[in-house]
Amino acid sequence: MGGRVALGVLGVVIPVYNEGDWIRRSLAALRVAATRASWPLEIVVVDDGSTDETVAILDGLAEGIHLVRQENQGRFAARLAGLRALRARYVLLLDSRVLLDPDALVTLKARVTEDESSAWNAHVNVATAGNPWAAFWSGLTKVGWRRYFANPRRVSFGPTDFNAYPKGTGAFAAPTQVILAAAAGFSSLFADQRLASDDTKLLRNVAAATPINIDPGFSCLYFGRDSFQRWARQSYFRGTTFVDGYVGTRRNAALVLAGVAALGVTGGWLAIRRPAVVGGLAAAGVAGAAAATRLSGGDGRETTAVAGLLVPFAAVFGAGFVRGLVLALRS
Repeated sequence: MGGRVALGVLGVVIPVYNEGDWIRRSLAALRVAATRASWPLEIVVVDDGSTDETVAILDGLAEGIHLVRQENQGRFAARLAGLRALRARYVLLLDSRVLLDPDALVTLKARVTEDESSAWNAHVNVATAGNPWAAFWSGLTKVGWRRYFANPRRVSFGPTDFNAYPKGTGAFAAPTQVILAAAAGFSSLFADQRLASDDTKLLRNVAAATPINIDPGFSCLYFGRDSFQRWARQSYFRGTTFVDGYVGTRRNAALVLAGVAALGVTGGWLAIRRPAVVGGLAAAGVAGAAAATRLSGGDGRETTAVAGLLVPFAAVFGAGFVRGLVLALRS
């Protein structure tokens, strides 16, 4: 539906699992942005089986939100439960570690007023000061999506250039029915839906129905994991979900696993017989990744983090990737 429209309530769905006080901060930033935009909210928070202080924090925040509680089923199931509880026609999917910038909803409201059928991914900045683990992920995404991050601007993309641009369900807005339809067409390679690629596969379905837009004015700040242990767990998990999001089919998983096995045998032989060659290749890879980060718009923190953490990341992410391939074949 093109042309200017009169907007109603903005629905917001936030899944939460053991995030502690982050949900309080996320809601506070959301309300500031909504006030700036004069946009009334319908907020649904889904507690996906939290077992820590998050439970009590949510009890204290219950006024002004619709709180849904369920056993731990993963982010996809949590978001879907929130969408089904929502009445608003237009929805913002938001993560609890994401703080909207004060004028983010001013921009989003203006864009959606022009076209209520449009879908928008937020421009995500990452809080990297004092956090090399978050700086690593920020640098890595700038390399992967350098077409945008080297020159942030208003852009649109669809199925053919889907992989070239940043997207994720941590801060994503679209008509509620568009996301519900995308969820209805969602399938995972894994029997355990908690391991499903809850953003990439879902948003591929959205992009098939309507272009996804990015506007740097619709922006937010993401706070990543802040210790090596948490970063490693996240890297392992993302290695597994990467299989679900990008490998595609069980046949592909079998072929990739065979290739990985062959590569592992070759790499093991080289490590034993030609350790200097392996060391040289690793050093070249680190230097190349650091240079690519810088050329893709990464700052000094991000470049340093990528250089320092690339080797442990490759090991941990790779282990998670192999786990994903095996699980895909077992499902």
